Amino acid sequence: MSAAAPSHVPFDPECRRCPRLAGFLDAVKASHPEYHAHPVAPFGDRAARLLIVGLAPGMHGANRTGRPFTGDYAGILLYRTLYRCGFASSPVAVARDDGLRLIDCRITNAVKCLPPQNKPEPAEIRNCNGYLEAELRSLDPAGAILALGAVAHRAVLLALGLKAREHPFTHGAVHHLPQGHALFDSYHCSRYNTQTRRLSAEMFEAVFGAIVRHLRGP
Repeated sequence: MSAAAPSHVPFDPECRRCPRLAGFLDAVKASHPEYHAHPVAPFGDRAARLLIVGLAPGMHGANRTGRPFTGDYAGILLYRTLYRCGFASSPVAVARDDGLRLIDCRITNAVKCLPPQNKPEPAEIRNCNGYLEAELRSLDPAGAILALGAVAHRAVLLALGLKAREHPFTHGAVHHLPQGHALFDSYHCSRYNTQTRRLSAEMFEAVFGAIVRHLRGP
């Protein structure tokens, strides 16, 4: 594994720091030449007060379209909920040129490249963490972070130099961080979690309701 990205570096659309991921993307591009098959950039308002952190691009979603949670099953519940809570201009995301805008919200991933079997290795998460650190540094100190799943949760804590044992992942939990941010936890809105009812639409919307109340302030 190559050296990790330096601290708080801007997103690199040509990053190849992880040989396993770079090789996998090359193979995917060869078999699907119409796919994006590159690191997937964050999407949304650069001055957003809400940063949503997912795991990694999906094979036939973000890896295909080049935009987080766009064109795959996981994006269905996410964008519908964002729209209902006023964070998106449309409840549906299908392509980078579909006109969808995010409002006071930005979406990124703990790992910017598609991993085999959707399972990044710990070293790959660390390699990509400098990019996440840069995104967190630009977030308003009074802003909110939503971690979709335990991997994203741990990646956020790593980027902020915080210990995971002091902020354990639990669906629906809110962690008030020393930097001033509030870290909200949710199960990932994946097909598996929603179809098994580990995560229901009502549970997901309840997390967003707490985020909205936090951003509105007292």
